[in-house]
Amino acid sequence: GDSVENILIAQGNLVDTYACLGRLDEAHDVRRQVYFGWIKLHGEEHYDTLREANNYAFSLLRLQRFEEVKSLIRKTMPVARRVLGEGHGLTLKMRSRYAAALFKGPPATLDDVREAVTTLEETEQTARRMFGGAHPFTKGIGDYLKNARRALRAREKSREAPPTTA
Repeated sequence: GDSVENILIAQGNLVDTYACLGRLDEAHDVRRQVYFGWIKLHGEEHYDTLREANNYAFSLLRLQRFEEVKSLIRKTMPVARRVLGEGHGLTLKMRSRYAAALFKGPPATLDDVREAVTTLEETEQTARRMFGGAHPFTKGIGDYLKNARRALRAREKSREAPPTTA
């Protein structure tokens, strides 16, 4: 008998509980339902729908479903930029999730890892300007950036290594 919006909020809280218990597949299934529920309720350009798209992308990242993350963010990022702006925290989170999917996902190409580093450098600069360097969000992007740079160095080094002979 409650409103659809309140039910979606309660389901989102359930997702967090499942995730805390390590029940990631169940959490993901409910997260997907919640995301599509927000789309149905408010459309693709509403803040709550964009927030849920970001949460859904995070759920996909936890399950290492990198291609799905990239596909989802490629679809929702232009909407977030248009509706919220380039410097909005949610837009920045989407960018960092996209970059994580680029460099973590096999088979990440050298170009994928380079794009991830560039995306994270730009995202960190924007976050630093919007929130300051000490903000936990800015620091989190910095951690992603360190990992992406490490992956890039490893990828470039493996590409330069001479073939071994047996």
